[in-house]
Formats: sequence, C-alpha cells, structure tokens
Amino acid sequence: MSTIPFSRRLGAEAIGTAFLLATIAGSGIMGENLANGQVGAALLPHSLAIGGMLFVLITMLGPVSGAHFNPAVSMAFVLRGDMGKREAATYIVVQIIAAIIGAWAAHLMFYLSIAQTSIKARTGIGQWSAEVIATFGLVLTIFGGLKTWPQAIPALAGLYIMAGLWFTASTSFANPAVTIARMLTDTFSGITPAHAPAFIAAQFVGAALAVPTARFLWPSET
Repeated sequence: MSTIPFSRRLGAEAIGTAFLLATIAGSGIMGENLANGQVGAALLPHSLAIGGMLFVLITMLGPVSGAHFNPAVSMAFVLRGDMGKREAATYIVVQIIAAIIGAWAAHLMFYLSIAQTSIKARTGIGQWSAEVIATFGLVLTIFGGLKTWPQAIPALAGLYIMAGLWFTASTSFANPAVTIARMLTDTFSGITPAHAPAFIAAQFVGAALAVPTARFLWPSET
C-alpha cells in the first residue's frame, strides 16, 4: 500500500492525464495545420509528441501515483489485486475530468471553440479489434516492465503508444478517458460520440485479457 497521501496521488493523475490530452489534441491540431492535407505528415509529429510526453509524465509522476492516466490500466490493477475498487473508481473519475480539461486547454491554445463535439467516424470490426489489441499490448507492456525492468516503463509505454499510432487501424486510443475527451474535440484526434462506447468496451476487454496473460508469462514467486 502506498504511503503517499491519496490527495497527492489524485493530483498527479489529474496533472498527468490533462497534459496527456493536451498533447494528443494539441499535436493533432498542430500537425494537421502544418501537413497541408497529408494525413501521414500529420500523424508522424502527433505520434512523436505523444510518445515523448508519456515518457516525461510517467518518469515524473510514476513515483507519486503510478502514472496510470488510464481507466483501463486502473481496472487492470484492480483485477490483479494491486488496487482497491474504491481507490480505482476515484482515479477513474479524476482521469476522465482531467482528460476533458486537457482537450479544452488545447482548444484554448489554438484559438478554437472550447466546447466541441467530434463528427469524425471511427467504427467497424477493424477499429474495435485494433482497440482490443492496442490496450492488451499496453497493459501487457506495463506489467511486463514492472516484472522485468521497472525503470524502463516510461520508455516502454511511450514507445509502445508511439508505435501503436502506426500499427493499429484505430491509431491506438487504448484509454477510455482519452476516448471520452476525444469525443469533445472536432479536430484531427476526434471520435464521434456514437462510436466511442464500442471503443471503450474494446479497451476494457483488452485490459482484462492482459491480466491473466501477464500472470502466465511472469508468475509471482510468492
């Protein structure tokens, strides 16, 4: 059990998730502005910015809160027995609120309307399976890193998401809080609200599948 006060841990989750979403939304806006309609040219700086920011945030805030920034990750820690349900539920509420604030901050910085709703369609079996795979791989990366090389987790998670933006059909949301916030940005990174629930369900499925897989690959000695 952590000896760090819960309020500090929640503060770390809020700051980290807000900056993550400001990076996701902001780098998408900047990339699209500079890419002259070339989606690949927009996606490259988008992926580099997100991977880099994850490295920074996990390194800085991981020792405080565990640097979940992701309801699927918090749920996975509950399933492993490493986190209480009530504690995780509070983490998740803070993550969602902070994610929305982060997206709004990006709009503010780029002179856009703060309140938006995305109309970008992201649906179908390819997108849903991509979210299962992306979230499964992310949670497996975290648990594998905890078991084999904890100091490398910031790099492992950042590099995984950077790669996931390119190898998955969905561009690897892999995070229910991110998905909710991206409903509220009608920019490069958005998703229409009607398509978000399937993404979120797929993300939780992927995280749940990663828990027994990690237990199989790295069994506890105790």
